[in-house]
Amino acid sequence: MSETTATPAASQEHPDREADVIVVGAGPSGATAAYYMAQAGLDVLLLEKTSFPREKVCGDGLTPRAVKQLTAMGVSFDDEGWIRNRGLRIIGGGIRLELPWPELAEYPDFGLVRTRYDFDELLARQAVKAGAHLLERTNVSEPVIDERTNRIVGVRAKNSDGERVTYRAPLVVAADGNSSRLSVAMGIRKRDDRPMGVAVRTYFASPRHADDYLESWLELWDKSGGKDVLLPGYGWVFGVGDGTSNVGLGILNSTSSFQDVDYRGLLRRWTENMPEEWGFTEENQRGKIRGAALPMGFNRVPHYSRGLLLVGDAGGMVNPFNGEGIAYAMEAGHIAADVVTQALSRPDQRARERTLLAYPRILRDTYGGYYTLGRYFVKMIGNPEFMKLATSHGLPRPLLMRFTLKLLANLTEPRHGDAMDRVINGLSKITPAA
Repeated sequence: MSETTATPAASQEHPDREADVIVVGAGPSGATAAYYMAQAGLDVLLLEKTSFPREKVCGDGLTPRAVKQLTAMGVSFDDEGWIRNRGLRIIGGGIRLELPWPELAEYPDFGLVRTRYDFDELLARQAVKAGAHLLERTNVSEPVIDERTNRIVGVRAKNSDGERVTYRAPLVVAADGNSSRLSVAMGIRKRDDRPMGVAVRTYFASPRHADDYLESWLELWDKSGGKDVLLPGYGWVFGVGDGTSNVGLGILNSTSSFQDVDYRGLLRRWTENMPEEWGFTEENQRGKIRGAALPMGFNRVPHYSRGLLLVGDAGGMVNPFNGEGIAYAMEAGHIAADVVTQALSRPDQRARERTLLAYPRILRDTYGGYYTLGRYFVKMIGNPEFMKLATSHGLPRPLLMRFTLKLLANLTEPRHGDAMDRVINGLSKITPAA
């Protein structure tokens, strides 16, 4: 759609493929961005370094916020790979509380579970149906930079045959995960003043596989210096519906013991203390314990720079309140697609750039205040005394916990909501998007 001036070096490098936009990474954010841009008629090249299906470390749980995005992409929930859930079960301080998802006009009243083994492929295939061109086993190594404009104008990669190839486009979307090689190569690095989490999980054959509530354990205990230490994080048990449960835990870096935690050992010790009839034993374990980082609260900015837009984990878009990433990855992918589509329709480069610069502003307006609140929350739960008070005094109060569920899951009516919605929305608006 738009012409790009090449550097002398780039002009000697014949591109193997040209497109309107390149998306690097076919996870939820990249696939969603590719889907909406292809729907708008853009020539989209979607590059995935692995091949589908492929495993990803995740809790596999999807809140109503994510379900809304899936529905908008035309995803059907009729096949056996999905299991619905009615809400969140919270366990802590000797209390067990079941909180149904709120009934809202903005979001459905159910969540889902589906393993990442084929979830990402499902979204990528939706993008292909919309017209995107998917290339699997294509590992992007570096950006192609126009020396005259200092803008990204493509990427270099190794394709499925092991050949070095070059793809060119006037805009590139980085959906290449937490490490985001593209972002680093473009000089966009992580912020140390943002929270970071670590999640580990495995699967167990279990009679709890068809549980219709997502289960969250608020108390994670470990030993440090001979003492029991309450860690800032939570454990989970999510029924997958296929005979297994996804069992894992997430830990935040807001405690001094963060670097010293043996996450896999902690998960083993935690599951060993579960009721025997649940089957969370070594002989019932299916697959290894695997871990991944949770980049939270916009830990890499700017989200747009010199022709490159960041989405999903590449831009640190995990919700600090609850560790949820898929919903926000998909939402950001949709926002990026809208901005790119509008930018490429503009008549000249100055107008395009003005439109592209709106992308980080939209993200700040949408999530900035809420993520700032999340960062405060992360700091508070890093205090063991606060965690003890929260579990012992907060959990017995159902009204307070319903408010907390709405806050943590970011499930409110944007307008015409109840008093809880108005408080949460008001706090998010008045809190600065630092």
